[in-house]
Amino acid sequence: MGHFGPALPQVVRRRRLAVLVLVVAVLALWRPASAHVRAASLLVRFADPDAHGLLADAGRHDVDVRDQVVPALAGQAAGTRARLYVPVGVDDPPGLVVVHGVHWKGIDEPRLQRFARTIAASGVEVLTPEIRELCDYQIEPASIATIGESARVLSAQLGGRRVGLMGLSFAGGLSLVAASDPQWADALSFVVSVGGHDDLGRVLQFFVSDRAPLPDGTALHLHAHDYGPVVLEYSHVEDFFPPEDVPVARDALRDVLHEDFATARERAMSLSPASTERMQRILAHDTAALAPELRAEIARLEPGFAAVSPSAHLANLRVPAFVLHGAGDTVVPASEAEWLARDIPRAMLRQALVSHAIEHVELESGTGIGDELALVHFMSDVLDAAEDEPLSTR
Repeated sequence: MGHFGPALPQVVRRRRLAVLVLVVAVLALWRPASAHVRAASLLVRFADPDAHGLLADAGRHDVDVRDQVVPALAGQAAGTRARLYVPVGVDDPPGLVVVHGVHWKGIDEPRLQRFARTIAASGVEVLTPEIRELCDYQIEPASIATIGESARVLSAQLGGRRVGLMGLSFAGGLSLVAASDPQWADALSFVVSVGGHDDLGRVLQFFVSDRAPLPDGTALHLHAHDYGPVVLEYSHVEDFFPPEDVPVARDALRDVLHEDFATARERAMSLSPASTERMQRILAHDTAALAPELRAEIARLEPGFAAVSPSAHLANLRVPAFVLHGAGDTVVPASEAEWLARDIPRAMLRQALVSHAIEHVELESGTGIGDELALVHFMSDVLDAAEDEPLSTR
């Protein structure tokens, strides 16, 4: 659920490997192919960690994984747990901070670990900081400072070299906000949003309405992921349940988000009759019945959305930005990528790709060669951006 969506099968079809080989061959005729080969190799290994062969092993490094702590910021009781993925045998590697999305496992989520290791195996040092608020399904301004400080820490570890920043799902939007803040600018060379939001309020309205407005005045119409309303209710449970039911309701909603539905139903039995009925509607994904209260809550929260929405900050962005979004994304709709492409200063937007080759931020199977080619090209440009940042003299 959270930041990666449904898992792919462990073994990738031979077709995907063959298509990526063909893609690289085509790109080799178009422009120098080294970055494209690395990008295709990265995607093959992410889809199938056990893949080997000419393409899967191209530019592949062993990876040393280390736990570390990002120092505490003002107001924090403790530092931030993080994990560093270091490519073995690479002198002066470029760096990339990868920020997980809304998911309770945070940096321990297996697919995030696989993604970070795969990027590191391509010769990039990767830091994954744990964002406490996102682990608890909260989208809060405090996360932005943790993201920015993580970039600063990695930059310092690499001798002052500016580093890239990649945020997944709602962390994509938060990473764009962090990159737009001058206090973190010296540490950053570029920012990538994968499945990120431009305006949090607009995404929350999509969860309730199944309608995603586009900048041109039209709209996408698709069924929003069922966990969206649950996230909203869990993050503000005191606004939906009476005080005496809040502790149990919070635990039951957390169970739903952890996909432990049996425990959630068992907990719900100890709630008051009205709260039990509400929890049953949540478990049945009856958004229509819950919609009036959800809309009222979104309206109440609206004044705080600007702090965590890139749309209110992107005018200050001074580092190159890449935007990648799944065409059929039902968590953060692909319309948000079009809003980001509009709001990012033209001189800073390097690429904005809406792709059928990914679903939210997970690779999608069975897509055409055009989608495969565009995704490889996108990732090659990101790898180029990482490599192009020289060692700083700061």
